[in-house]
Amino acid sequence: MEFSGIDDLCQMANRRLPRLFRDYVNGGAHGEVAVRANRQAFLDWKIIPRCLRDVSQVDIGSTWLGRSRGAPFMLGPVGFAGMMHAGGDVMAAQAAARAGIPLAVSTFSIASMEKLSRVPGVDLLAQIYVFRDRDLTRDMLRRAHACGIDGIILTVDTAITPMRARDVRNGFRRMTRPSVAQLLSMAGRPGWSLRMLMAGKARIGNLAPYGMGRNLLEEARNAAAEIDPSLTWQDLAWLRKEWGGRLIVKGVMDAADARQCVDNGTDALIVSNHGGRQMDPSPATLSVLPEIVEAVGDRCEVVLDSGVRQGGDIVTALALGASGVALGRPWAWALAAGGRKGMDALTTGLSGEVRDVMGLAGVRNMAELVAQRKQVLRRA
Repeated sequence: MEFSGIDDLCQMANRRLPRLFRDYVNGGAHGEVAVRANRQAFLDWKIIPRCLRDVSQVDIGSTWLGRSRGAPFMLGPVGFAGMMHAGGDVMAAQAAARAGIPLAVSTFSIASMEKLSRVPGVDLLAQIYVFRDRDLTRDMLRRAHACGIDGIILTVDTAITPMRARDVRNGFRRMTRPSVAQLLSMAGRPGWSLRMLMAGKARIGNLAPYGMGRNLLEEARNAAAEIDPSLTWQDLAWLRKEWGGRLIVKGVMDAADARQCVDNGTDALIVSNHGGRQMDPSPATLSVLPEIVEAVGDRCEVVLDSGVRQGGDIVTALALGASGVALGRPWAWALAAGGRKGMDALTTGLSGEVRDVMGLAGVRNMAELVAQRKQVLRRA
């Protein structure tokens, strides 16, 4: 499968997914202003072409989140990725291993962390929530440790689940079984439906030990209700004591919050507004990245997610101080568009775009990009 851009993967995914899961991936909170703002923020920056420099060899590898990586991006946590394509979570893990990049396993993963940890060469991070039942959270940590996972991502921007208009219209997380309209939509996507039928009944495999429901929709509704909305800094300190590995906090959009995370032992931050799925009047993640990088200095790594749609966006984020970038919707679209081939097209194609942009900007590696960031980047 040839890579022709993330936007093309999105269009292919939209043609192949039933409405329920198409809306789940594409939708945002309220009026989806933040979704659009995330994208616009990248368009407000330009990368300056620079000539007469030897860029015959451009290395996009870098060391971030504690390890040497094949590229400056990772597959961030995406719930229900296994519903984009049958076996999708495993395909994503395999693609990440081939590309030498990390995969963050969502709490709402169709495949369990145990299953994904058995993929040869995979570098897993476990995304978790703090649940009302702290013993459940402790068990998630225990399982992650048993799988050899050395880093967890705590998502902190989901204390409230806002209205998402697309999900309201199609009934996602309201119904506990598919409606007639949903079944008809699935029937209208015979390729997707046949693969899902052959794979067997879908469940949230990562939550299977906890008996949260009789089917996927019921599990999703009940698990979302278990996320503790009373989470405070004391709970972050508690989690730091419970978990001995790397602690990454996702959903930080404020410099003061970033400093307090570091004060509580956080090893890395992910600047994220959940892809515009949480607070609709939120600023774009790229717009707050520089102030958060400045606030934490060299005490903590900073990763960016939300709004990335091409290799130039990744270079922009790196030039503004990010250690790396986490992808969400792009890899969900890649799965839906082409399964294993779609995932490989995304990782190789996006790596190629990063390499192209860096070379045309006159930088040969990440060290040069960081050193020359003021010459490379301009406001539009």
